Amino acid sequence: MAAWLTFLIAFFTTVLTQIFGSGVFELDLHEFKNFKGLLANGNLCKPDCRTFFRVCLKNYQVVVSPGDCIFGSAITPVLGTNSFSIMGGDSFSTPIRLPFNFGWPGSFSLIIEAWHSPYADLPGDTYNPDLQISFFAIQRKLEVGAEWSHDVQNGKQTDLRYSYRFICNENYYGDSCSKKCTPRDDRFGHYTCNPDGQLSCLPGWKGEYCEEPICLEGCSEANGNCSKPGECVCREGWQGKLCTECRKYPACKHGTCQQPWQCNCKEGWGGLFCDQDLNFCTHHKPCVNGATCMNTGQGSYTCTCRPGFTGVNCELEDLDKGYICTCLPGFEGAHCEHSLLTCADSPCFHGGRCHEKDNGRSYACDCPRGYTGLNCERRVDKCTTLPCANDGLCVVLGGVRMCSCRAGFTGQRCEININDCANNPCANGGTCYDRINDYVCSCAPGYEGRNCDRPSNACSSRPCLNGGSCVGIPGNPPACFCPSGFTGPHCEYYSVTAPVTKGETQDSFQWAAVSLAVGLVALVVLLCMVVIALRHIHRQASGERTRGEAMNNMSESQRDNLIPTSQLKNTNKQVSLEVDCAPDKSNYIHKNCHLDYNSSKEFKDIVSQEDKSHKYEKCLEEKIPLSRMYREKPECRISTICSPRDSVYQSVFVIAEERSECVIATEV
Repeated sequence: MAAWLTFLIAFFTTVLTQIFGSGVFELDLHEFKNFKGLLANGNLCKPDCRTFFRVCLKNYQVVVSPGDCIFGSAITPVLGTNSFSIMGGDSFSTPIRLPFNFGWPGSFSLIIEAWHSPYADLPGDTYNPDLQISFFAIQRKLEVGAEWSHDVQNGKQTDLRYSYRFICNENYYGDSCSKKCTPRDDRFGHYTCNPDGQLSCLPGWKGEYCEEPICLEGCSEANGNCSKPGECVCREGWQGKLCTECRKYPACKHGTCQQPWQCNCKEGWGGLFCDQDLNFCTHHKPCVNGATCMNTGQGSYTCTCRPGFTGVNCELEDLDKGYICTCLPGFEGAHCEHSLLTCADSPCFHGGRCHEKDNGRSYACDCPRGYTGLNCERRVDKCTTLPCANDGLCVVLGGVRMCSCRAGFTGQRCEININDCANNPCANGGTCYDRINDYVCSCAPGYEGRNCDRPSNACSSRPCLNGGSCVGIPGNPPACFCPSGFTGPHCEYYSVTAPVTKGETQDSFQWAAVSLAVGLVALVVLLCMVVIALRHIHRQASGERTRGEAMNNMSESQRDNLIPTSQLKNTNKQVSLEVDCAPDKSNYIHKNCHLDYNSSKEFKDIVSQEDKSHKYEKCLEEKIPLSRMYREKPECRISTICSPRDSVYQSVFVIAEERSECVIATEV
């Protein structure tokens, strides 16, 4: 971002300065001579010609003519009278400077006019031609530079000697002073400017605008960088003064690397982190007292002790019952039971060369290649120094040792784990997990199988109840099609209005048959009830007609025994009722009794005694109630009149009398 901003600033600066530029035209007046002290019109100045100058700088013209001073103009104070040398002072600084705000064109026209001032030291009117002393006009080509160009102008009666130049302002350079260069030392650049305006980088910086630091000499461009001169900052995974050393894996103990985060084991070390000592005997020398050490791999060893010593590292002296046997020459062992061999006994096997030691008391064997041991009795195990990681097995084939790796690993020492997920075996969005020598796929919803390559059976759990049919859609929950009479996501609810679907026609037919049979039975029962009711109504109607005829045929004597309705009167007072039934008439039942209307229990007892006769019960239920009273007397006679027929009618009347009793007559 900083480099881009620097470029934009430099670009716009270059373009704008070519248009505008910055410089100054300098004119240095040296000497002016007016030999006779005359004006241009020939008149004599009074008392002397007090002279000041007007300068006009304009564009190049073949014939210089007065007009606008395009490049600038200036008027000096009165510098002297008649003839004089021009010197700078308090009121006038030399040379005359005309600044430019655009590029210098390389040529110009210059008009220098000398004027007489009627006043003491102030310039006068430059528009009155009667006050003009002389007029000089030149046109020149001029290059930018610090050197002055000298010139002399001679008139009829005046001479002028002067010099001029065009120089660039500070930080502007070039033929037209349009190239700007400002020294800087910040994040946008670190440079100064040459006389021609070119950038000159400060020490330790480079680049088009000197914005790139120069790193420490020798710093790796691929593995390091810098933000200031003389620096070398390493990228991730590299180290060292010049960032040329790789960083090994942090847990790597005895390994090296060629690329960052590697762990290549050194000789004698193995394991994923090079932490298993494969040459323990050489690195640690655990066996003491002259014992022979043998590596057994994976950081283990065994010590073969000399006679008289024991222990894991032969660190224990074998003192049997507190004594030590000092053997004679030629014998050895804890009890000198072993003879000491010499070269005369040819102890070296497999062509080993024997040479004597200790003045013939001992020997040593120089074993041929491929054999080792005190007597060259063992083959050299080439796999001892070849560490196979991750339980790899070292084998020797044709004299070449190599590692046979177990499944899931590869490499010279089986140190590389084969990524079983590299081929993306899991389909349909499944996630693969490496299991060292195998892989496992975690399937997305709706798929199953070792490689997630088949849709899962959503209906395997039998989610549909009550005989519903299941349809499984991969990636979606199962759908249940319910039989008639059931509903719900799993057909778990009973529905009376459930529609009949295809495949349920037989069940629907069975239900319809059962329903039809039940309806027919109910209809038959209803018809029977209607018939019985009609017969009962018909019988009642016939009984009414019979009873009507009987009533019409009653004798006048019987009708006279009845009390008219107009003579009955209701009463709620306590009265004594006497029941009078004629003993000589089979149609009447007479009985004297007293009834208390206010005592319902006593009345019920009397009625219950007379209720034994079915005929009497019907008469009592269907006749007019006892509320018909004639008068409010405390006592009355009750007469019961029974019909000789099995009539269902029964009448009870209150018969008024002169005495304090009444008769209740009941007609049956």
